[in-house]
Amino acid sequence: MADKPMNIVWFCTDQQRWDTIHALGNPYIKTPNIDKFIEEGVAFTRAYTQAPICSPSRSCFLTGRYPRTTKTMANGNEFYSKDEKLVTRLLADAGYTCGLAGKLHLTSAQGKMETRTDDGYTYMQWSEHPNNDWPKGVNAYQNWLEEKGVKWEDIYGGEYPSMSQWPPVRNPNFTGKTVGVPAEYHQTTWCVEKAIEFIEEARKEGCPWLISLNPYDPHPPLDPPQAYKDRLKIEDMPLPLWEDGELDNKPPHQQKDYYQGGQDGQAEPFPSLTDMDKRERFRDYYAEIELVDDQFGRLIKYLDDIGERENTLVIFMSDHGEMNGDHGLYWKGAYFYEALVHVPLIMSCPSKILKGVKSDALVELVDIAPTIMELAGYEIPYYMQGKSLVPILTGKQELHYHKDAVYCEYYRGLKGTHEEIFATMYFDGRYKIVNYHGKDYGELYDHETDPQEFHNLWDKPECAVLKVDLIKKNFDSAILKNMDYSMHRIYEY
Repeated sequence: MADKPMNIVWFCTDQQRWDTIHALGNPYIKTPNIDKFIEEGVAFTRAYTQAPICSPSRSCFLTGRYPRTTKTMANGNEFYSKDEKLVTRLLADAGYTCGLAGKLHLTSAQGKMETRTDDGYTYMQWSEHPNNDWPKGVNAYQNWLEEKGVKWEDIYGGEYPSMSQWPPVRNPNFTGKTVGVPAEYHQTTWCVEKAIEFIEEARKEGCPWLISLNPYDPHPPLDPPQAYKDRLKIEDMPLPLWEDGELDNKPPHQQKDYYQGGQDGQAEPFPSLTDMDKRERFRDYYAEIELVDDQFGRLIKYLDDIGERENTLVIFMSDHGEMNGDHGLYWKGAYFYEALVHVPLIMSCPSKILKGVKSDALVELVDIAPTIMELAGYEIPYYMQGKSLVPILTGKQELHYHKDAVYCEYYRGLKGTHEEIFATMYFDGRYKIVNYHGKDYGELYDHETDPQEFHNLWDKPECAVLKVDLIKKNFDSAILKNMDYSMHRIYEY
């Protein structure tokens, strides 16, 4: 083990797509703090989630095991498998003090605080989302507002004042223009404040520490501060990816969602929106990310000020993306487009890993837990299915290769949304195939000729041999990546 144990800041946004960082190619957004952070570490430009929704993805990266293996294949589960061990529990057992601010979302949080597993967190400031949807005292963010003499209902004027039922009930008095929460009272600001509070206490104990920051931003319904919206001009924002006629060869649930609204009718129908409406949604989404950037920068500055930055592993990532109008769809669900499955992943620890590096290797969020264990100086548990990124992070391996392909799955993941869909995705960096199991249709894209995924090649006769080959590879990937060695076979019989 290292002489001086490494501390860990694990900053995970919610529903942030990969193409939302200025230094990684987005000209519409300003993210100076994340841009600077990239200069201080390694940015993985092709990182992929293993599930396009929250709980399965979070279960995956917290355990280093694929969602189907952990049994967390959907949001809204009553409990979490007792067979699974989170990396935070492993570190706590090794002497770390672990804390969390924001959401955890391994189990259902509908009307109650989610049922916790043996997660290793001794400091828990829990807030699934900012709305005041729980009994008094349950949502720690709401408690913080109350201490400041502020009522969330008075500072938020949006379309969905409550999310206590799904789909959320619209505010009948909604004017059509969301009034976002001021930055000083925002849930993301609260998350960082609580993280600093935790670090201050943990440092007094003299133990190594880990803090998970899980703000709700930029998950819809969007509530960026007005000041942040004012920074961006709607007319300067991009339009979603869309090509006339592309819908004709897409799966039935996508065709339906185009007309009724994304996430099986829970978002707004694409044809009902003007171009200015679509640009405005990008404006609000980017405004929330710019708030995230400011608060992330605040936390990094704090680490610098207290002299902890050099020996602290900082991870910036998201659990999955957001369609945001691409291909006529909003929100998430049984879609496997880049907007939803391709996510940001940046790591920095000045004393341990490379600086100013961008890796184009195909990597998965399942790789994070084994990476943390190895960087912290511990043996990677035999039952973890991910592959450590340490060889890339430390320059001991070719920078742009990690895996032959990445894998993603959706198994009836959202109650009331795409409940008939069981699907897996295989992407080798050029070809992406999506199998809808039990269905006759599917998706096949060639990123060399169609990086924006407009043209589904599934039914093209000239692609029949390629499709069969990729179906076989996807099947093998789904089986082999989910091989579960947790029973630990060590004897001959």
